[in-house]
This record gives sequence, C-alpha cells and structure tokens, in this order.
Amino acid sequence: MRRRTVRKEQNERYRFSDFLLDVLFFIPELLFLPFRLLVWLVRPLLRLISDIW
Repeated sequence: MRRRTVRKEQNERYRFSDFLLDVLFFIPELLFLPFRLLVWLVRPLLRLISDIW
C-alpha cells in the first residue's frame, strides 16, 4: 500500500485542468495589479501632503 502511494506521488503530472485553474487565478491578478500599484503609490503621497498642510 505504501509503495503505491509513493509511486503515484512521483508520477504526478501537471494536467490541463491544473493549467486552467492557474490561468483563472492569474488573470484577475493581472487585471487588478495596475490599480493596486496606483493606490500603493498615491496613498503615501496623499498622506504626506495632508500632514504638511
């Protein structure tokens, strides 16, 4: 029984369904990344400006 599970783990392949799931999770990240970067860059600047005033 133990040998069978070890053999199965070693032969684990990257299947097409795994690829689809990766892509489905990756696309929204790419879409929202520019907005996140904009918020991360603008927020400290706005805080700095508000502290000066």
